[in-house]
Amino acid sequence: MPVFTRFRPSPPPADGPYGPGGPGETEGTDETGEIGETRATDTTRATGTTRETEATREADEPAEPEVVAPEDPGESIEPQPKPEQDSEPKPGKDAAPAPGRPGAPGASGHPSPETSRPGTSRAERSLAARLAHRRAWRTRHPRTALAVRRTTTALAALLVLGALVLPNTLVALEPNRFARIPAEAVIGAVLLLCLPRVPRLVLAALLGTGLGALTVLNLLDMGFTEYLGRGFNVVLDWGLLDDAQSFVADAMGGAAATWAAVGAVGGATLLPVLMALASVRLGEVLAAHRERAARGALMAATVWMTCAALGVQTFGVPVATRSASGALEAQAHRVVDTLRDETAFAKEAEADRFGATPAAQLVPDLRGRDVVFAFIESYGRSAVEDPVTAPGVGRMLDASTEALAGAGFRARSGWLTSATYGGSSWLGHSTFMSGLWVDNQQRYRTVTAGDRLTLTKAFGKTGAWDTVGVMPGVQKAWPEAEWYGLDKVYDAFDVGYRGPKFSWSTMPDQYALEAFQRLEHGRERDRPLMAEIILTSSHQPWAPIPEMIDWDAVGDGSVYDAVEESGEKAADVIADPARSKEEYGRSVEYSVTSLVQWLERYGTDDTVLVFLGDHQPLARVSGNGASRDVPVSIVAKDPEVLDAIDDWNWTEGLKPARDAPVWRMSSFRDRFLTAYGSVPRPARG
Repeated sequence: MPVFTRFRPSPPPADGPYGPGGPGETEGTDETGEIGETRATDTTRATGTTRETEATREADEPAEPEVVAPEDPGESIEPQPKPEQDSEPKPGKDAAPAPGRPGAPGASGHPSPETSRPGTSRAERSLAARLAHRRAWRTRHPRTALAVRRTTTALAALLVLGALVLPNTLVALEPNRFARIPAEAVIGAVLLLCLPRVPRLVLAALLGTGLGALTVLNLLDMGFTEYLGRGFNVVLDWGLLDDAQSFVADAMGGAAATWAAVGAVGGATLLPVLMALASVRLGEVLAAHRERAARGALMAATVWMTCAALGVQTFGVPVATRSASGALEAQAHRVVDTLRDETAFAKEAEADRFGATPAAQLVPDLRGRDVVFAFIESYGRSAVEDPVTAPGVGRMLDASTEALAGAGFRARSGWLTSATYGGSSWLGHSTFMSGLWVDNQQRYRTVTAGDRLTLTKAFGKTGAWDTVGVMPGVQKAWPEAEWYGLDKVYDAFDVGYRGPKFSWSTMPDQYALEAFQRLEHGRERDRPLMAEIILTSSHQPWAPIPEMIDWDAVGDGSVYDAVEESGEKAADVIADPARSKEEYGRSVEYSVTSLVQWLERYGTDDTVLVFLGDHQPLARVSGNGASRDVPVSIVAKDPEVLDAIDDWNWTEGLKPARDAPVWRMSSFRDRFLTAYGSVPRPARG
């Protein structure tokens, strides 16, 4: 049965954003909607904005948020049914504006309905204007827009994948590390594909930010491993970044240190942001190609599991990897271990084998003697055994042993394993003096806040010695002096030095020792002296290095101006690992020679010298995987002093043999106190 419709002719055309007639206008509209041909396709084709064209143009890029203006007929290009009474356009205000006129939607350079609709916020209008301008640029330059989109996507993929397989040590930073499939990338892709748009954006941003933060930690691990032989501790090590900046300032200058700090802070801030944007970009691309992305993720997961099960390798490393999650797990374990260690170490520090020993029973066999404990900065086992440094250092140690013998002194030497490596000298000092393993800043704060009996404090507790410290590296308040039991401390500003700095070192070791002689050791006194001396000329970057001069010419240190000016530049040495190693050896020769000559010149029959290194030099000098051993020597004229340590089996002379005993540095205090007559009386807090 035929269907009868009532046909009404179209209204007169009006200028609209889609050409004459406007959107939704028909050649003839029937009230039942069963016949009648629309003009939407023709008018849209004329402006090049069909849905098919839009889909083609946006196929290679993520969907963008659309700002929709409710009840605005200009937002739709589909025919809209209208009530019969509204089928005729009203003249004037109801006629759609012509293209190019103010208010025409989509007209380049003119406000769109989103920007002109009353009630729209300024932020919404601004966003709509930017989106309209962006689409217009893409329409005018389709090839350039496509190239930009694909390049941005490729860079985002490289950034994210590179961060996922990035190692946390410089040694492992090789091209083969980046030829792997990270499990985290497969899992992340699957998660993003399963979520609707808003949760997907949130998750991608969070994952990217977390990956950026993990990358910053990996970079910090690289630096700390290179210099300190251990990874970065997120709980304890932030304070060491100030020391790093000071080191750069001493080596490269203040301006370089400032720019380095600005760059480091800027990079650490910008990297998580870039990683978040890259993750969002990749998430939107995956969603735009959901079917292909799902197939790719399935294939990648299959390949990863197969390679993991079979142990497939390329270029010597496994193809299947989970390095990012492994690094995150290691950081989490490090934090947990640090928090647990605080309580355990506090209990350990309370137990002191000599804590309750009466003063009269502490070091009775050294009464009446001047005892000097000297630390030589970075004097490690590599200085004695490395093929580059050993020849020069070995000759110096042999010559010094002979010189001391000529002055009536004998020496015994062994090895101690330091609690630190490459830096943080105060950890080595406190470990040696306290008899506790102080290998991080938290332990250092704990032990120095207590009343642990240190070697230096043991001498002071007897009342039979004056106790002093010579600390050329101390340039600010040093409250630890009380914990060490030192009656008087001479820091960098108390010894009258008027010469130049030698990179990090505030003064040459020879001057520091001459000042010690002038201020304390050479004075008339009622009781003997116990001194702790820190020698700093062998501190990195080992340039410029002072030279030995006539002791009578040291004066106030002004004589060193010419020596400093003619020396190597720190910036030239630190950039060259080979030269760093050579200059490191020379610096150790200078420091040990200064100490030995001081003993030859000013030592007496009652002088006892104990000197050692505080830690090994940094890894780029000592080598990857180097031990933490440092030489230690005891020198004296009185045979009874060395006879007391016969059972230690140390090597005769200043150069310990390769097979000489190796002890933990924390064990030295108890061995020393016991060897010289101290009676153990344990104390518990």
